[in-house]
Amino acid sequence: MENDEEKRCLLLSLAIGAANMTIDNRDSLRTRVTERSGRVRVNVEFKQFELENGLAVILRRDNSVPVVAVDVAYHVGSKNEKKGKTGFAHLFEHLMFEGSEHVKKGDFDKYISLAGGYNNAYTTEDATNYYDVLPSNQLQLALWLESDRMLKFSVIEEALSTQREVVKEEKRWRIDNRPYGDASEKLQGLIFPVGQYHWPVIGSMEDLDAADMSDVRNFYERFYRPNNAVLVISGDINLKDAESEVRKYFSDIPPSAAPIPAVLFEDKKLDTGIVDTLYGSVPAPAVFAAYKVPAEGSAEYYALNQLGKVLSDGNSSRLYKRLVYETQAVSDFDISAEGMEKASVFLFSAFVAPGHSANEVLKIFDEEISKLQDSTVSKYEFEKARNATLSSYVGRLSTNSGVADALAHYYTFFKDPGLINSEVERELSVTPKLVKQAAQEFLKKNERIVLFYSPKEQK
Repeated sequence: MENDEEKRCLLLSLAIGAANMTIDNRDSLRTRVTERSGRVRVNVEFKQFELENGLAVILRRDNSVPVVAVDVAYHVGSKNEKKGKTGFAHLFEHLMFEGSEHVKKGDFDKYISLAGGYNNAYTTEDATNYYDVLPSNQLQLALWLESDRMLKFSVIEEALSTQREVVKEEKRWRIDNRPYGDASEKLQGLIFPVGQYHWPVIGSMEDLDAADMSDVRNFYERFYRPNNAVLVISGDINLKDAESEVRKYFSDIPPSAAPIPAVLFEDKKLDTGIVDTLYGSVPAPAVFAAYKVPAEGSAEYYALNQLGKVLSDGNSSRLYKRLVYETQAVSDFDISAEGMEKASVFLFSAFVAPGHSANEVLKIFDEEISKLQDSTVSKYEFEKARNATLSSYVGRLSTNSGVADALAHYYTFFKDPGLINSEVERELSVTPKLVKQAAQEFLKKNERIVLFYSPKEQK
């Protein structure tokens, strides 16, 4: 975007369903998103190649601002772990900042911040992603840092012990001691009764305590290799120079000695629904309803994503009108579709307002689901959901880090970074009929998990 005013005008045009729209970075002309007569076209130009060691590389030039984003994604998440050896992927997210062959403990963040940039990382069930955003004249620094921690295992026992405690403290802060914090962990364990999605990303503390240096080293040697990673650079670069720098820093890193272990994904269909009530230190009753749905990238997943927007996106959505305006039964609620590589989760969560009950809230939710199963969505609601999808997609591609993350994601999940130019059109091609069919097939009461949370004094 050239300025904030342009961005505001764009969002306004999306909100009213503008028939003709162009989003254009006029300095670089590297990214275009256009909509004409209901058809969306995205043009994110990039160059893709692979080093001899198997490292996939994607370069995207955008010279509008002197900033560059470097993103390294490893195709390893909690689903690559085994029962009794959980939490390793998330632990490595921490360990990779503990120093490397030529970078002392604590210096990674220091180098980035002193160069005027910032960095972070995240772990999911399917991947671990590291990213750095810096002034473009510091690209070599980011490539040196990322290549150094990919080059050689350098974790020592002290670092392992330290990060074990950091992960434990993170679990206490995010899950154990936060109201409703354990809901996601409990839902995941119930909706995936077997297989690699059964345990949470943060893993088992007992498994981490039992891990020794040989376990950690073996995990690194199996998964933290160039032939299991993608490097994305997006921003103010010269493509030829950037490719030369990538080859300079990454070409000599050896690939894994053995093939990357394949994931033999296991799962079990839920034949009967599960309803449970949990009592704890929560300020108010709450209800969570989770459904297992198809993997990200499927037509059904996109349909359920649109269904969620019809139900909950904006003050005129169906559930907002009923739960907030009409009944005032909730203080807050949310619907999301968490896309994963092998399966996904459609989740409804609501926090009950005084004078109302969680059963009342769930009943209203079920009534709205039944309506979607019995009749197709109105044209107005469907267009509003489409506009929200397009607005979200444009926002995701408005920064170099957002584009880099998207390219890394599409390569990691589908080996096709070109999906950055076609995924939004695939989602927008969903029809009201497909939304209805998806609701009928996947949002069944006998195949869902419902958790009620109540204050412990109500037990």
